[in-house]
Amino acid sequence: MAATRTVEDPVPFGTAPSRPRDVATETRSPAPLAGLAQIVEDRIGENVYLCYQCVKCTSGCPLVEHFDLTPNQVMRSVQLDDDSVLKSKTIWLCASCETCTSRCPQGLDIAAVMDALRIEAKSRGLPPAIPEVDKFARLFLADVRLMGRLHEVGLMAGMNLVTGNMFKDMDLAVEMLKRNKLHFVSWPTRPPRLDEIKPREPASNEIAFYPGCSLHSSAAEYSKTLEAIAERLDLELVEPPGWICCGSSPAHSTDRTLATKYPVINLSIIERMGFREAITPCAACYIRFKTAAHEMAHDPDMARRVNQEIGYAYQGSVRVMNLVETLTEKVGLDRIEKEVKRPLAGLKVACYYGCYITRPADITGAAHPEYPMEMDHLMRRLGAEVVDWDAKTDCCGGSLGLTQTPIAHEMTAKVLQNAWARGADVIVTVCPLCHVNIDGRQAQIKSLGFSIPILYATQLAALALGLDEKAAMLNKNLVDPRPLLREKGLI
Repeated sequence: MAATRTVEDPVPFGTAPSRPRDVATETRSPAPLAGLAQIVEDRIGENVYLCYQCVKCTSGCPLVEHFDLTPNQVMRSVQLDDDSVLKSKTIWLCASCETCTSRCPQGLDIAAVMDALRIEAKSRGLPPAIPEVDKFARLFLADVRLMGRLHEVGLMAGMNLVTGNMFKDMDLAVEMLKRNKLHFVSWPTRPPRLDEIKPREPASNEIAFYPGCSLHSSAAEYSKTLEAIAERLDLELVEPPGWICCGSSPAHSTDRTLATKYPVINLSIIERMGFREAITPCAACYIRFKTAAHEMAHDPDMARRVNQEIGYAYQGSVRVMNLVETLTEKVGLDRIEKEVKRPLAGLKVACYYGCYITRPADITGAAHPEYPMEMDHLMRRLGAEVVDWDAKTDCCGGSLGLTQTPIAHEMTAKVLQNAWARGADVIVTVCPLCHVNIDGRQAQIKSLGFSIPILYATQLAALALGLDEKAAMLNKNLVDPRPLLREKGLI
């Protein structure tokens, strides 16, 4: 039996190391599986017979009340080879928040099982139980195939067109347009030939910077404030030429190889440039990159297919880092604290991590995936008062924002209400998808009864490091944080 590994251990690419979730590896039956169970095993390497119906997946699922089958019932249906599960709403409504996967005592990737069942349903020609979700995925991936990157305005307009609801979210679009957060023009992007990229030795303060599609459009304030604080902290961000979209949720719920291929193209560009570290500020991009790197390291067949398709043998030498990891490890909290010019004194901050910064832990390497503290430590070093609260890793329903908006409203409201009840003045996040959901949709949630500013961690860092409100791009936030920040004497 292979020795136990942690996610940080180096793995020779193209070999077959053991899975980090050791119990699944050690107890997997060598006997042939039946029907759907075998299909799941073939697609994603998960043995559903390891599930003993503890119901932890269902107990933690934020969407269970909207499902027709609970997650444990889905698993039982696959065990019993009950094909009716392929017609269920559950496999289409799953938000891929990874809560079930993180809490499974058998180490089963239940979120991936949902993806596998969705893919199998489509392969059999079964109509999707929630057509809007399928239409969204198709439009998203068609846009990426055509443009290389996601065109947000085109996606929103396309969804309204194919669903026949032409004026959906028009109020949100108008507010975003007022703040120049949406771009109507987008030019096709193609990755460079990898053999034409000239590698070099990066300086110690350099890091590859993959912005992702949102940071070039609706989350421009995130990108610009990150660049501003990086300059203050002597951190040089180097954007890879010709980077493309990571594929996000539509890719992994449609085609596992495609979901690995898109991030690996970008990682290969970064690797060829000579970089061994890359920051992916978007949490959704971060988990797609981390997952793709994990797939390449642990699935020799996947590595072979992807390397063949992209015409490059990715060596797996790039460490993918999120924003908080980069600031904490690459710069250092002591260094950041020394650079603080305007401490965020008196500001009560709720740090919102969302789904993908820490989960699933065997891929992210998070020490405390259910209640992380890294962003809290950063905010404290900036002088803020950090609020302890319950919803810091809860799903806001961002992936359902365009397809199941009322459900996204419900999930968003729970996050906002918890932060408000715990006395937070503001919520800080590092995810553009979370930000547009919990910032932009507040005005749509009529039952909320309050509004609370939602800022990127980089915006608050910019203020603490002595930059003014213009440099912090506070005019971009849909819930205006400036009155509160003036009251606190921070601008």
